[in-house]
Amino acid sequence: MKYRKLGNTGLEVSALSFGASSIGSVFRQTDDNESICTVHAAIDAGINYIDVSPYYGLTKAETVLGKAVQQLPRDKFLLSSKAGRYGENTFDFTAKRIFSSVEESLSRLNTDYLDILFLHDIEFVPAKIILEEAVPALHKLKEQGKIRFCGISGLPLQLFETLLPQIEVDAILSYCHYSLNDTSLLDLLPLLNQRGVGLVNASPLSMGLLSTHETADWHPASSELKAACRKAAEYCASQGADIAKLAVQYSTEHEGIPTTLVSTANPDNIIKNAAWTDEPLDRGFLKEVLTILEPIHNDTWVSGRMEYNGHLTQSEGSGIL
Repeated sequence: MKYRKLGNTGLEVSALSFGASSIGSVFRQTDDNESICTVHAAIDAGINYIDVSPYYGLTKAETVLGKAVQQLPRDKFLLSSKAGRYGENTFDFTAKRIFSSVEESLSRLNTDYLDILFLHDIEFVPAKIILEEAVPALHKLKEQGKIRFCGISGLPLQLFETLLPQIEVDAILSYCHYSLNDTSLLDLLPLLNQRGVGLVNASPLSMGLLSTHETADWHPASSELKAACRKAAEYCASQGADIAKLAVQYSTEHEGIPTTLVSTANPDNIIKNAAWTDEPLDRGFLKEVLTILEPIHNDTWVSGRMEYNGHLTQSEGSGIL
């Protein structure tokens, strides 16, 4: 497993990291004991960073993760959670709620501090509350020692371009923008590097787009984007290959992307994913798959308020990361 520095935080994160949404039964009903084993398998495989949120499974993911990490030395892993989003359409970024949210998360996670706290999916609320209440609350939590570092998360890259010059944060969490079908996150790297902001990349499978399985009904991608990704996945299968392997290798290989989150509640899956990062990437095969995906390269979808989606015209959608 490779490890890379996360901006100016001084933290060294594994190239592949563990997203705990799956253990909150977000994608399927899960067994808590299997989920706990999955977390332990991730750590044993060299993964040292775990991300979660109270939104995932409506606190179930944090609760199950808390049981898993309670059995581990706290210095064996880095832990991030989020605040501000608590349901599909439930947002509260007031300072008061962020403070109480962190206390609740710490209790569920059986720890007395978070390595990183992200404001969760901030594109859905006016910038004013983020700038005047939420970000100052993050700084206060750092002073109190409840969190070591702070950040923001969301889907539209325009969100970060707009807000990062106005705030002081240590990291961002971006998803579905550095994968086989979308590499637009690379355009943000100069700004992040200039400001010393760490980058957490998530969803190398584009929330299930890169799969031979039918895309979930809630997925906000266009039919053209879904079809192209399915075509690429089916091509891989026809060649006896798994597009998930290619996607994980592709997303974790780039030195400018410190870490990429994957989510599963199956210990064998996380062990397999970790092993893939140490195997050489088949360049010829990668080129073939990228050619299939070229017509929809960097296509995305609307999420949140229109001021962060000015360049898009698709109907509004929302992600779950």
